[in-house]
Amino acid sequence: MTVARPSTLRRRDVVVATGSGLFAAFMVGMAYAAVPLYDWFCRTTGFGGTTQVATAAPTGELGREIVVRFDSNVGGGLPWQFAPERTWIKARLGEVVTMDYRVVNLSARETHGIASYNVTPLSIGSFFQKINCFCFTDQTLKPGEKRDMTVVFYVDPKIAQDSDGRTVDTITLSYSFFPNRDAPRRVSESRPPQAGGRI
Repeated sequence: MTVARPSTLRRRDVVVATGSGLFAAFMVGMAYAAVPLYDWFCRTTGFGGTTQVATAAPTGELGREIVVRFDSNVGGGLPWQFAPERTWIKARLGEVVTMDYRVVNLSARETHGIASYNVTPLSIGSFFQKINCFCFTDQTLKPGEKRDMTVVFYVDPKIAQDSDGRTVDTITLSYSFFPNRDAPRRVSESRPPQAGGRI
């Protein structure tokens, strides 16, 4: 029976410790990279109803029409009324559509919200091209303020060549507003009162 020399054991321990450290660093790096990688994957493939962002209108239109429904939701803790100007429209493939949503702050204080969106059927997200949108930016409304928010989009004519898309006759664009906890607050809102009730 041969006994490993202390120098051999030390070297093996160093290799194992280094390998474990590198693996831990790799896993931490992947945890930080997971969100942007997932976001990139969704935007590239349209997975989960993620729409695409267009920089210009398409060059041609098709005669086929498709119904686009508009849905609106407000998360708990946000005292807003939020609704589209119309609940649905018919649009030709490739036709640029402008739709306004009206939002009203029902509270007596300034509030902050941020919107997210998705499209159903989920497999159609890659064909829904947004040119302009109010999503993912802080929206600040004063007490009782009303505001129209605009989304501009078109449905890519390539949907007609897609095996799933050619049978779709209705698309639903759904927006949800949530309280924006990270929105900047005025000093008077963020600083607690000092003793004696003075600010």
